[in-house]
Amino acid sequence: MAFEFKGISREYHLGGETIHALKKVSIKVHTNEYLAIMGPSGSGKSTMMNVIGCLDTPTEGSYFLEDEDVSQMDQNQLAQIRNTKIGFVFQTFNLIPRANVFRNVELPLIYAGLSSSKRKKIAEEAIERVGLTERMGHNPNELSGGQRQRVAIARALVNSPSIILADEPTGNLDSHTGEEIMKLFDELHRSGNTIVLVTHEDFIADRAHRVIHLKDGGIEHDVLRKTA
Repeated sequence: MAFEFKGISREYHLGGETIHALKKVSIKVHTNEYLAIMGPSGSGKSTMMNVIGCLDTPTEGSYFLEDEDVSQMDQNQLAQIRNTKIGFVFQTFNLIPRANVFRNVELPLIYAGLSSSKRKKIAEEAIERVGLTERMGHNPNELSGGQRQRVAIARALVNSPSIILADEPTGNLDSHTGEEIMKLFDELHRSGNTIVLVTHEDFIADRAHRVIHLKDGGIEHDVLRKTA
């Protein structure tokens, strides 16, 4: 089991009003699933992504990541989970502008406390995996949008995470470049990674084997489209 939600709810209190972002959501996602999470604005996609990625904690319910109840963890424990078990890929890339490709990819390994020699080997292998070895010394402003997203994917891979969590990963890319990035996610899935994509684009969700549609904080549809 990659992760499981058991009756997860998330409420926010804004100006005396209670926002029910997630309402008793229960799902099981198995290792090496390829899942897309869809829904209109305000459906709970971002909140669900934040809970999966341990960026937010539920108001109610339990979240199990590899059979470990992370919903009861403190902030230090959650930070450790984020650095070792979740690989994040964001629409805006979130790269460090003044650091080159190698340094951006290496960063999670520094937080993990690996030696310099181990960091070098792992980071270079991840960069090679996304086809950017020749760009290793370039800064983000010297790269195309697609190349920057490849750097972000390499950075997400270096700690061998349980889940690769991608939030609108082609949102800032043209259609041709977006297709190239999605092919890379397909390859990662075939190699054994669990992929969770948060998207509002049908053509992105079509790559997934399972699609969850959210509406008003709950699951409207949970559809298995094809087997892995």
